[in-house]
Amino acid sequence: MSTPRSVVGCMTGTSIDGLDCSLVRVEGNGLELRPRFVRHVERPLGVLVEPLRSLADQRPTSAGEIARLARELSLLHVEGIRELLRAERADLVCVHGQTVFHAPPLSWQLMQPAPIAAGLGCPVISDLRQADLASGGQGAPLTPLADWIFFRERARRVAVVNLGGFCNITVLPAGGGIDEIEALDVCVCNQLLDRISRDRLGAPFDADGAAAAAGSPHTGAAGDLREILRGVSGRSLGTGDEAAGWIGRWKMLDPRDLAATAAEVVGEVIGQRVRGADRLLLAGGGIRHARLRSAVARAAGLTDESTDAAGLPAQARESAQFAVLGALAWDGVPVSLPRVTGCQDPAPLAGCWTPPPRGAYARP
Repeated sequence: MSTPRSVVGCMTGTSIDGLDCSLVRVEGNGLELRPRFVRHVERPLGVLVEPLRSLADQRPTSAGEIARLARELSLLHVEGIRELLRAERADLVCVHGQTVFHAPPLSWQLMQPAPIAAGLGCPVISDLRQADLASGGQGAPLTPLADWIFFRERARRVAVVNLGGFCNITVLPAGGGIDEIEALDVCVCNQLLDRISRDRLGAPFDADGAAAAAGSPHTGAAGDLREILRGVSGRSLGTGDEAAGWIGRWKMLDPRDLAATAAEVVGEVIGQRVRGADRLLLAGGGIRHARLRSAVARAAGLTDESTDAAGLPAQARESAQFAVLGALAWDGVPVSLPRVTGCQDPAPLAGCWTPPPRGAYARP
């Protein structure tokens, strides 16, 4: 019986609005490991939001500013993880970093892991995408294997849908192994909804989807957006797919109608991708958007549940999954799936390891 491990996972998503940190206790090793979610903290990105969003939008930025952003983002991780641990000690931290560019084979996760390792006195694993990209893969989605570990069921086909900046889905076979997992990035999600809110409603996001609920979908705008979203099928998403041009083309619409149209079409495209599943589990910030959530469930033909119903809080899903991915990488298990990302088979081992200062911690 292996010694239980305390692993922290951290995630800042493509919405560029906050940092999520989760603590997971892991028993067992490799594909037989058993995770138990402990707790989660969320911190706003604060003054880092606009410069990070500017960088992700490919606006000119100096090397000095990029270096400053990377360091400050790392130090924010240290603060968030310390709050999470409550004076406990972590055996490992796994950080995703902030996606500021993603167009395979090029991808950039902004992060400096060394300040995290030094600040917490434990090893840090980061940059899980690059090995997959170097092996011919798309570098995303990375979470399906963690979905399998957390959510698989013996008798039901489970669809796990992340309503984040972009939507990715995992469909887990009933009683099946990792070779039967289906997963893909679907389309832009909160990144589009939030941009409508910023540009047309004067708010950082549409709280609970209230503006969208008050509007009416526009047939012409819906058809236009539907074509855009279906056109991205089959490739991984990360930056630059927010359909901003669509917002400009339909700027004559009432902002509430524009928000309603986007929520309905995005939900429809996502829900159609998981038809045939027996259970629908939703996670990500989009679960707070009532119209989006309803549209997904209606198109899928299923009753929607949050991942809370399966033991993992929806807001903590991705950060907790990165804790599991870090533990798998620690155990020498490749975390990407060739049938999902398109990388060479067998998949490569992932991640860059950063040890703490000498003598602070002995990596197992």
